[in-house]
Amino acid sequence: MSHLILISAPSGSGKSTVIKQLMQDESLRLSFSISATSRPPRGNEQHGVEYYFYTPEQFKQLIAEDRLVEYVEVYPGKYYGTLRSEVDRLASMGRNILFDVDAVGAMRIQEAYRDKVVSIFLMPPTFAELRRRLESRGTESPELVEERMRRASYEINFAEQFDHTVVNDDLKLCVSQVAKIIRDTISQ
Repeated sequence: MSHLILISAPSGSGKSTVIKQLMQDESLRLSFSISATSRPPRGNEQHGVEYYFYTPEQFKQLIAEDRLVEYVEVYPGKYYGTLRSEVDRLASMGRNILFDVDAVGAMRIQEAYRDKVVSIFLMPPTFAELRRRLESRGTESPELVEERMRRASYEINFAEQFDHTVVNDDLKLCVSQVAKIIRDTISQ
């Protein structure tokens, strides 16, 4: 039976780095759930590889047809979500499904797949460190950093609704703790 592993964290918390390292651990038998989005591809991103890309109108049609397990309008006109067909595709492979999902989306997936889900919230060590990480990326304007900080404050309110919270202060330790949670879950 496949388990659904939900990982959520504010932008800048190191979630993508943690996920990348977890995916390299074959003993966890993980397949990554590719999210759907209404934002355009960046750089060399390809449909069905990094994301399933849709126009805002197509995304709204997916919502209307109930083809998403969860979705959220993260920023005005920028939707992200999880296709039911993606969950079904990965579950049919018999592997554990790893989701990189925002806090609201995680709650919706938990509702839909209750007994198959383990949810993990990655917490930044401090807000000051989160700001430093966002600013050091050099990819966001000061306005976008502020928007991400506001969103982080909102998302952190959901942490207590997750099965586990792990502080990402030391990357190696964080990955080890999350891997242990996943191992404990899939061994049940």
